[in-house]
Amino acid sequence: MSKVTPISSRKADHIRINLEEDVRSGITTGLEKFRFIHQALPELDLSDVNTQVQVFQRQLSAPILISSMTGGTEQAGVINRNLALAAQETRVALGLGSQRAAIEQPELAATFQVRKYAPDIVLLANLGAVQLNYSYGIGECRRAVEMLEADALILHLNPLQEAVQPEGDTRFAHLLSKIESVCSKLEVPVIVKEVGWGISKQAARQLYNAGVATIDVAGAGGTSWSQVEMHRATDERQANLAAAFIDWGIPTASSILNVKEVAPSLTIFASGGLRTGVDIAKCIALGATLGGMASPFLKAAVQSDDKVVQTIQDLNREIKICMFATGSKNIHALQHTELENV
Repeated sequence: MSKVTPISSRKADHIRINLEEDVRSGITTGLEKFRFIHQALPELDLSDVNTQVQVFQRQLSAPILISSMTGGTEQAGVINRNLALAAQETRVALGLGSQRAAIEQPELAATFQVRKYAPDIVLLANLGAVQLNYSYGIGECRRAVEMLEADALILHLNPLQEAVQPEGDTRFAHLLSKIESVCSKLEVPVIVKEVGWGISKQAARQLYNAGVATIDVAGAGGTSWSQVEMHRATDERQANLAAAFIDWGIPTASSILNVKEVAPSLTIFASGGLRTGVDIAKCIALGATLGGMASPFLKAAVQSDDKVVQTIQDLNREIKICMFATGSKNIHALQHTELENV
């Protein structure tokens, strides 16, 4: 019989594996199939390019989201502090990892409580949506938001990850109505996020009709959590089960287009394998408002907040140059910039 691992121990495993092992998906983001049309006469100065964007009534300096990663361990607390300090300095959005550990063990809440370091940014709370089928309700959702003084709540969807975990929570039946109930009762907007396998048209339509404010597509092409679980496995059969799904998922580019087609008015955050500012800019041109990354920021955050700041600044410079070379003066213009299919 499989041994059930405590949540905090599992989170420590996840940090270690993401830093030390190759956990990339076997498929690509699909962004390589799109190319900006270069404008040799952009008719604007680079200094005039404005990357600011407004999200949840807060002004951000760049369309960058530090995607949800971790919490619940001492190391995670240091990482979250460094991410928050950097997000505040550069005025970008920050999502925290799943707060279930802190809901169930309140002494772990401090590893998530970073608002004191980042009073002015978009800060996103996070719980696993499936926990709504395991006794969680609007009360736990409110606690997660209050713990962070968050601007919105992410409910993440990860059926495949749960299915390949020995300790996975796999009761996903009748979950949509519970998400809808949270959307109608919670005082802040609800974001629904996949964790790396993307969003289909059917899922996008269901979530839009349920009243979610935003979908973070978290498409395939970056970190594969089945690969992470393969490295966590304690026996060969479990490892082989997880490894079988390396090529699973809907690429990030396709996921953005899926949401845009069935719910064009919905705000889209794009994540899943983004590695450069060019990737973020492509996602915005496809229909997203923010582009999110986790792995590059995790690797920077274990060093220092300054390393995270440098990573954000480098990404934003790449976004600016994309905008300059396509004649896009602001994010609105970038959202209407044509991409060619290659």
